[in-house]
Amino acid sequence: MNSRKEILIGFVVGIIANTFGTLLYVIIFSDLSITETFEAAVAQEHIGSLLALGAILNLVAFFGFLRIKRDYRAKGVLIATLLTAMVILYYKIF
Repeated sequence: MNSRKEILIGFVVGIIANTFGTLLYVIIFSDLSITETFEAAVAQEHIGSLLALGAILNLVAFFGFLRIKRDYRAKGVLIATLLTAMVILYYKIF
């Protein structure tokens, strides 16, 4: 039961890191507002690229958890990253 809790914590950290990374990228590199940037990304079919750039922060979380020997939390971050990859794949196909 404890391992499930640790994986869930890692998953939540992975989702938050991805969201924060995406928002950070938009704030730093876009001249538009956050909502305008997302609308433009959806219209131009670049939402997958935007999500992928946001997932870079998951690397920091993943290796951070490995460094402090929290393997189950690192596994949760990996699951969140795989979920992001599935969402990107969905946007690329449909």
